[in-house]
Amino acid sequence: MNIPAEAWQGREGCNEWLNLAFPSAIQELHEAFIAAGSQAIETNSFGANRVTLSEYGLQDRAAEINHAAAANALSVARGKNILVAGSIGPGTKLPTLGHIEPEVLMSAVEEQAEALLSAGVDMLILETCQDLLQVKLGVAACFSAMRRVTEVPLLVSLTLESSGTMLVGSDIAAASAMLEPFPIASLGLNCATGPDEMESHIRFLHENWGRPVSCMPNQGLPEIQNGKTVYPLSPSLFAKKMLGFAKKYSLAYAGGCCGTTPAHIKAMRDAFAGEGLL
Repeated sequence: MNIPAEAWQGREGCNEWLNLAFPSAIQELHEAFIAAGSQAIETNSFGANRVTLSEYGLQDRAAEINHAAAANALSVARGKNILVAGSIGPGTKLPTLGHIEPEVLMSAVEEQAEALLSAGVDMLILETCQDLLQVKLGVAACFSAMRRVTEVPLLVSLTLESSGTMLVGSDIAAASAMLEPFPIASLGLNCATGPDEMESHIRFLHENWGRPVSCMPNQGLPEIQNGKTVYPLSPSLFAKKMLGFAKKYSLAYAGGCCGTTPAHIKAMRDAFAGEGLL
């Protein structure tokens, strides 16, 4: 998108800031995915916990930014039978690696979840999880916030690298075993890789998790072309691969992560509809 330089106000890279500084752009992006056929959209709040926002001097505006993120999504979703998921990312500091004290991370996630819930989101998604301790703290924080505000479904989405493990070395079996006691609405994968690299892990969840599974891949592995990052998977190929996953692994939630455009979502939606999967 063409974001004017003045909208950033010196905070380039903090996309969550645009919820306040340039809300029309965020609403436009949500509208584009709804027009493509999305049944759910995510709030622009992936990095909106106070620890991550402190890198831009915005830590004391975390609740305000999350409220705005929810409002921007809800403003275009209401009346259209579109669900809004409050997005909570992993942050930039992992507890297992000693970057952050567990209680500090949990407090930040709890504050973010509480803000999103109080703003009226339909569900929460804890996504791009890279560290089992971070996942456990995040899940506990979300349920703690729900006890104070309202209960909604909690989706958990892990990120497994091309090596086949999470960033700190845990595999899908360890992650699913750790999460088994929690009443989460789904478990799945997003980010880091494309559909091909995710398939064995999605198959494992289908065969062993016993509850709803989600899959939101990148559009292939990124490539650098003319100095820009490009994701090579075309909308038609993405739709074909995701349709195969939906048929073989009974996906409950399907979407896309890095490199995903409205065209990718439309192609997937059309493919699913053509097979009676919606």
